[in-house]
Parts: sequence; C-alpha cells; structure tokens
Amino acid sequence: MNNQSRSTPKVNSLFLPRRGFLLLLLTVCVMLYILSWMNNLQFQKTANPAFIPQEHQSFCAFRPISSKESLEEEKILKSITWPKTPSITSNYTFENSSNPLCSNFTILPKVGEGGQWYIGDQLEVSIIIKDYYCYPKTSGGDVLLASLKNRDLQAGVSGQVVDHLNGSYTAVFPLVWEGQAEVEVTLVHPSEAVTVLQRLNSEEPDRINYRSIFRSGSVSEKIECNVCLRPSKGPVCDFTDVRTGEPWFCLKPKNTKLNCTHRINHDLGVFELNLQKEEKRLFQDKINMKTPILAVGSSSITVYQRKTGPVMLRSNNVKTAASGFYYKGVWKSLGITEVQQFDTAAIIQCLKGKVVHMYGDSTIRQFFDYLNKALPNTKIINRQNLARCGPFKAEDRKNNILVTYRCHGPPIRFLNVPIQDLCYIANELDSVSGGASTVVLIGVWIHFTSFPLKIYIRRLMSIRSAVRRLLARAPDTIVVIKTGTPQELRTLFDALTMSEWFSLKHDKVLRALFKGMNVHLVDAWEMVLAHQLPHKIHPEPPIIKNMINVLLSYTCPKMHSENNL
Repeated sequence: MNNQSRSTPKVNSLFLPRRGFLLLLLTVCVMLYILSWMNNLQFQKTANPAFIPQEHQSFCAFRPISSKESLEEEKILKSITWPKTPSITSNYTFENSSNPLCSNFTILPKVGEGGQWYIGDQLEVSIIIKDYYCYPKTSGGDVLLASLKNRDLQAGVSGQVVDHLNGSYTAVFPLVWEGQAEVEVTLVHPSEAVTVLQRLNSEEPDRINYRSIFRSGSVSEKIECNVCLRPSKGPVCDFTDVRTGEPWFCLKPKNTKLNCTHRINHDLGVFELNLQKEEKRLFQDKINMKTPILAVGSSSITVYQRKTGPVMLRSNNVKTAASGFYYKGVWKSLGITEVQQFDTAAIIQCLKGKVVHMYGDSTIRQFFDYLNKALPNTKIINRQNLARCGPFKAEDRKNNILVTYRCHGPPIRFLNVPIQDLCYIANELDSVSGGASTVVLIGVWIHFTSFPLKIYIRRLMSIRSAVRRLLARAPDTIVVIKTGTPQELRTLFDALTMSEWFSLKHDKVLRALFKGMNVHLVDAWEMVLAHQLPHKIHPEPPIIKNMINVLLSYTCPKMHSENNL
C-alpha cells in the first residue's frame, strides 16, 4: 500500500477542547493545593508558639537509634520546645528587645494568716519584661533565673520560672528557713538573643571546630575534625566508634604520604563567628546578659516559724520542684535522701573497700581532685597524663580505696589529647564489673551545647543503655548522674557556645532520659543557682564540698543512723 492510500484516523472535534479544559482544571487544583499548604505552613511559623525550625542536618552525623528511641527522642524534643521568640528581620530594632533596666518584679502579697509568711508557704513573684522604650513586651521566650537568699544565714533556694507567653512571668519559691528572704531575678538573655542562639545551633553547628595532627615520621599535617563537617570541604576519614556508633570525622590529609591511620591526637580548633552587628548587641555583659532585674517595692520578706509545730521540709509540702536548699552554707535535701556531712574520717569510713569510677568533663574531674586531696593516703597513678583528660587513678592501699577518672569522647574542647586517652563512656561502663562496693559518677553536658540537641540526646541514650546493662548484671551498683550548672557569661564566645539557654535544655533532656531508673542525681544546677557564690562552670570549693556530701550520702546512706546508735 502506498502513502497516498493510507487512511487518516478521524478525531472527534470535541476531544481536544475537553482535554485542554481538564488539564487546565487539574493545574488550577494543584496550584490551589500548593497555595493552601504554603499558607498553612506560614500560619504555623507565625501563630504556633511551639513551631520548631528544621535543623540543617545535611552535614551533621547522628548516631543511629532504634524506632523506639526515635519516638522517645521526638517526645523529649517536643516537651522542651522553647516558646516562640521574635524574628530578627529587616524591621527589627534593638530598642524593641528586652531591657532589664526597664523590667521589674513584684512580690505578690500573702493571702490569709494576716499576710505573714511561714515556713512551708510558697512565695510567688510577678516579673514584667519591658523593652528599651520601657513598654511591656507582648511575647515570652526570655531566659530568666530566680533565687531566694539570705546571705547572713548563708541560705538559698532556687525558684521555678513560669513563662506566660505575653511578656509576664511568675517565679515560685518554697519558703524553707526562718528570717529574711530576698528575691533575686536575673535576665540571662532577652528573647531576641534566643532567636540568634536557635539559628546558630541549627545553621552553624560547626562554629567550633576541632583539629587532629596526622603524623608519619617527619611528615605531619593538622586537619579539621568534627561531627558536623560540610561536604564541600572534601573527603573525610571516618572515626566512628565501632561499638557505640558515635560518629566522628576528620578531613583526609592532603599530603599523599599521610592517610587516616596516621591520626595521633585530638585538639580544639577555632571559633568562627558569624553575627550581624545588631545581633551582637543582644549579647552585652552587664547590659542585657546575666543582668539583674530590680523590684518594684520591697525585694524581701520575713518568714516565720509556725507555732503549731515543726514543718517537715520535704518537696511534697510545696508546689515548687526545688530539690534542696542551703542553710548556714550546708545543702539540705527536700527529697528522700538525707544529706550527711563528711569530714576526712567519714569519707574514709564511707569509701573503705570501694571503687569510685568517674566519667565526664572537667566538672567531674573536680570531684576526683577533691577526693584525692581529702584522702590523705592516696597515691596518684598515671600522673604523667594530661591534667584535664586523664585517665587518672588515685589509690589508698591502706583503706582499699580506688578512685578513677576519664574524660568522655569527642566532641570535647580539651587541648592536645592523645587519641588513646579518648574513650566513650558507654564502652567504659561495659568493662565495669559493678556491685555494692562500686560507685559510678557520670557528668556530660557542656561540650555538647553548640551542637544540635539530637547529638546530645543520642549520646546520653548510648550511656543510658550501658548503665542499664551494668545494673542488670550488678543491681547493687551505685550510679550517680550529675547535672550541668549555671555559669558566668562574660564574653561573646561564652554566650554563643555555652549559653545557659543551651544548658537549660540539656538539663531537661538529662532528667527526662534517666527518669525512673535506679540512678541518683546530684542537682548541680540548683546547688549553684541557690548558692551565694558567683555562677561558674567549675563551681567554687564550698559548692563542690556540698556536692561531694550528696554523692557520699547516696553511697553510704546508713552512716548517719549508725553514728547515732
């Protein structure tokens, strides 16, 4: 058949218009759906106070976890979501940010009982945050700390701050001693500064980087390392821990004579600052960072002892969640465990025949240093190791006491640590036999504050799993977890890497993950906040002494009753 004889199929003249109409209708529906989705997303961002920006996780490595742990992680993150804070946009001005000088607090009057305050009552304080025009703020999210103190009595207790999301806050305190009690309220960060801190941990988790030296013979090279390494920087050496799955990477050496096996140490690198001028103004010492807020009217009250009988100072007598308080410089528990006082003789008696393993950062090393000085017969083993990282052993052969310390694995901001001295706490716990004569103290927090919170959560999950394995094979083992502490914030570096806003969230994570386990807590956060001494990452000796008393009270709870027989 030739081409001319081929028949051309007939097309219905109505088909093309109908098809075009259907395609047009489908396109319109898709566009309307997309617009609706975008409007809903924008509404979430502007109207939902619990909106969480997506983390830039593309260049951060996270330890793999189970589906059950993933659900728990999601629940924890949701439970500690910070209130929505103001955006730092082109319309933002510094004068609209929170100003501690214009802000104030007021002690709310006592209702009933003639307006007098008694031990066992709960004190409430109203806090109003204002901007630099002295206008009240209309949103929440400011970082506030509150405490109640009597410096003459060396008494103090922390307060719980409630955010009402409208620029007003309430601080609540238990009244636990007789006499004067003065309220102290501090603006740690304005809410606008929290916006910046959130952005930094989301977009720039690598703002602190680390270094390792790779060496082979006379050839060496200093290489950048991190758990968050941007792919654009080049190929990497994978130093993920085989047993725990904890990730860590270094860039591959450029020198062809070096390879990944030639890494010899871990070191702190540099801090990369990426802030706008207006953002920097939000972190000014004595202006809007760790700055006191003053009272309208009196800042103190007088507390009386009820004549109807003594009040048992326990946490169920007050609505606040304080774990304890200071009186005459001594920490007293509001919980179940009574805190005893341990002098040198009592420390020896308590620890005789025991092994104390300490794992964590330099704030845990303070406990090791204290016990080493307090025990007169101890001898340091491995003295040649780095003063910060260890590993250390202090042995008292006369009384059969052994105290050990090891720092945790990276990320850790220690200088020039040999890689053989780095360890992961979970691995170390798996080598502990445990038992009634074994005490384990763990403290991990400050070196994780500049990273996405998931990295910290998963590190603690790994440690928690190892604690469970330890307690399963040796249920009598005494396990104690130490929280983080408030600290000095004097520099921009301090604020952007170790802010108390970071530490507050880490504190909540730690408590949530170990809740319900057969472990004890040294509430270092409250013990520093309630004390009259300045806040420091490494608390002063009087505070450490009280923390040691708490640790030893968990270790030897029967000593007090035995001494009174």
